Amino acid sequence: MKPFTYLLINFLTVIICFIASFDKRIQFNKYFGSFVKSAILVSIPFIVWDIWFTARGVWWFNSKYTIGLSIAGLPIEEFLFFICIPFSCVFTYFCFDKFINMNWVDTFNNIIVFVIVTACVVIALLHFDKIYTFLTAVTTTLTLIYLRFIAHVSWIGKASTVFFILMLFFFPVNGALTGTGLESAVVNYNPDDFLGIRMLTIPIEDAFYGYTHFLLVVYFFKIFQNEPCEIKE
Repeated sequence: MKPFTYLLINFLTVIICFIASFDKRIQFNKYFGSFVKSAILVSIPFIVWDIWFTARGVWWFNSKYTIGLSIAGLPIEEFLFFICIPFSCVFTYFCFDKFINMNWVDTFNNIIVFVIVTACVVIALLHFDKIYTFLTAVTTTLTLIYLRFIAHVSWIGKASTVFFILMLFFFPVNGALTGTGLESAVVNYNPDDFLGIRMLTIPIEDAFYGYTHFLLVVYFFKIFQNEPCEIKE
């Protein structure tokens, strides 16, 4: 059963949301095309990042928990990760946006961007020698600046709130990948390349990495839906 661990984590992450997508009240299945295009587009630079980090030994995968099929040094499960996790995240955002009026949260867009960008800039300057920490902080900073001040999206507050809620599921999923409840971690990290601050077994950088990826997938998902992303002011 061990070789199917990572595969099972992906499956359990996506299956409930996938089934619920066909509910007549939700009908997220109508947007599968928009999601697939956005997920693939965003996954390309993140997979390149992943391949580079794996080649450099910033992180690596425990072959005991994978089926043994690899592409460019990454287990096939890692490629599926970039579809399964975003699917559940975007589905959750879609449901909150559809059924709950959260527009009031978007009044805090500038505050959220200011706080996160300031924190990321300080971290990047203080820890430029730690490649995972530095690159994650820079990527998060550039993504937020682009979305808010260039693309002028109006939903950062809403998306950030949904991501905070998704953290409840982030812990068991990423926790399992980083060793919670297992004999050893599925994904291992070089201690010289990140801060060493962990939430249970999860490097804190993973949360910012996931947040940035989530924002970008939502952004392109809305574009492919032909929805306006601009501020309506």
